[in-house]
This record gives sequence, C-alpha cells and structure tokens, in this order.
Amino acid sequence: MPTIKDVAKLAGLSRATVSRVINNHPYVSEEKKKLVKEAMKALNFYPNSSAQKLRSQKTETIAVFVPLLTNPFFAYLLEGIDTVAHDYGYQLLVCQTRYDKEKELNFFSLLKTKQVDGIILTSIENVWENIKHFTECGPIVLCNESINGAKIPSVRLDQEYGGYIGTRHLIKKGYTKIAYCRGFSRDEFASRISTEREEGYKRALSEFGLETRKEWFFEHGSDIDSGKGVLRKMLSQDDRPNAIFTGSDQVAAGIIMEAKTCGLRVPEDIAVIGFDDQPIAEITVPPITTIMQPMQEIGKQAGKLMMDVIEKKNQEDMEDIILSLHLIERAST
Repeated sequence: MPTIKDVAKLAGLSRATVSRVINNHPYVSEEKKKLVKEAMKALNFYPNSSAQKLRSQKTETIAVFVPLLTNPFFAYLLEGIDTVAHDYGYQLLVCQTRYDKEKELNFFSLLKTKQVDGIILTSIENVWENIKHFTECGPIVLCNESINGAKIPSVRLDQEYGGYIGTRHLIKKGYTKIAYCRGFSRDEFASRISTEREEGYKRALSEFGLETRKEWFFEHGSDIDSGKGVLRKMLSQDDRPNAIFTGSDQVAAGIIMEAKTCGLRVPEDIAVIGFDDQPIAEITVPPITTIMQPMQEIGKQAGKLMMDVIEKKNQEDMEDIILSLHLIERAST
C-alpha cells in the first residue's frame, strides 16, 4: 500500500509539502499541488480521512433526526439539507426516531461523544428541558419544528396560518361541519406543529360562527392507512362531518381512497384538504386541495443555518427563519 513517503518521492517533494497539499493548507503553489495530485493518482493513493478528521477535530458529518423515513415530507427535507451539506463537503447521518423518546435521547449521544458536528431536528419527541443540555456539546438546529423556550436557530412556517386558510377555504366552499385530523400527539406539548394548526382551524370556525365539536377531532393521522381509519371513524358517527382538514397529504389520500370504497363522492359527500403538497396530492382521484409547504427550501435553509453555526457564528444571535405557506386548490374541495 503506497504511503505519503512514496507520493513525496514520485512528486520530488518533501513529505511535509505533500501533507500540506492533502490537508488543503494555504501557501502551497499550484505547481506543487499539481505534482502531488498526479503522484497520488499514479500510485492510487488515498489519504486517511479518519486521521484528517481527528487532526481537524471535525467529523464533517451532520446528524438529522426524522420520525419516519417512509413519509415523503421528510425525504424532501433531507434532500434540501443534503444539497447544502454537499456544497460544504459534509455528509448526513440520518437517524429515524419513530416518535420514540428513548431513541431520540440515545441519538443525542452522537453529539455528546463528538461523532457528529451538529444535529438538525425535523421532529422533537422530548420536552426541551430534557434535551437542552445537549446544546453545550455542539450546535442544534430546528427544522420544521418550533418549541417554547428553545434558544437555538430554527426554520419554521406559520402553521397557525396554514390551519386557518385551509379551514376558511372549506367554509367559503359551503361546508359547515368540518373535522380536524392531527398527527401524533406528544405529551407536554413537545411539538407545536399540530397544536398551532389546530389553533388556526378553531380561529376560522370562530370567525364564521361555527361550533368546535370534540367528536370531530381525530388523532394519530400520519399515513394512508391511518387516513382510511379516520374516515371509518367519521362514518360511525350519527352526525358526521361533511369536510375534514388533515395535517398530511398521505392522510388525505387515505381518506379519499376509503371514501371511494364506501361509495362516497369527494367532494360532494366529503371534502378533504391535505397538507404539504406532496406528489401524491396531484395523482389521487380527485386530486387533493392542500397547503403547500416549500419542503426542500425548509431543508436548505436549515442546512445553511447549521453551516453558519459550525463556522463559529453566534447561534444565539441568529433569528428564526419563517417561510410562507399558501393554499393550492384542486378538486377534493
């Protein structure tokens, strides 16, 4: 196996010069860089990346926590984060929490033991009091999430507004019996996304003088199957809703599929609104009215925030980045 000594001999340079080229040290002439790279190529020599990272005290790796890899929303977030990470020479370590508090806490040890340079959270399972001490171990950035009391950089959206415009759209279409389906409920309000959307839903109902009914609230909606289950629960009610605001295009698609199985027409018998504007929203029959989130842009902005913090900028001085939401009307309403 070739060594730096072999590269230096072939290039006609000192080992110190070869080392400086490999480690991107400044003040090395372009001519010497060219000689070293040609010698490395001729000898099929590859530097020891582990040793390089040990010397720089950086892993050039960012951990990204996601609850479910099977949800396309998080795949788009990862794509945006990875685009930025790649530009900076970083790689991603994707950690799937499955909405499990213990798994999440275990993954935080990656930062504590310096196996990653930072963590991007696309979901939070624990309350902030249980995880805030990890900020002493390295940078943490919130992506898509918001959490009370967390003084760390974040990229988020006005979820309350999303809930409001979706519900208002249904009301203006003539629907007055509107259900609400939220995602996984986590205790102590660790995550505020569903809660904020619910506040927007309630604000729209109140604005138009419509009642909020407890039996029209559904939880744990996260995928197509749970969407099917939500519709079955709705159909079991004596006084059932004629429209539903969901927190996911996947859930909305499940509701529409089950409605067809049950002989219901969408939107005549039941109107459905999704959230995210995932590709599935355009290919269901009928296509889904939804609240569009700029998924890849959320990821890109989170990646940029992380790189800024790693480059020694003061994360406490960074303001939250708030991106916009808007409604896309299709045939499900």
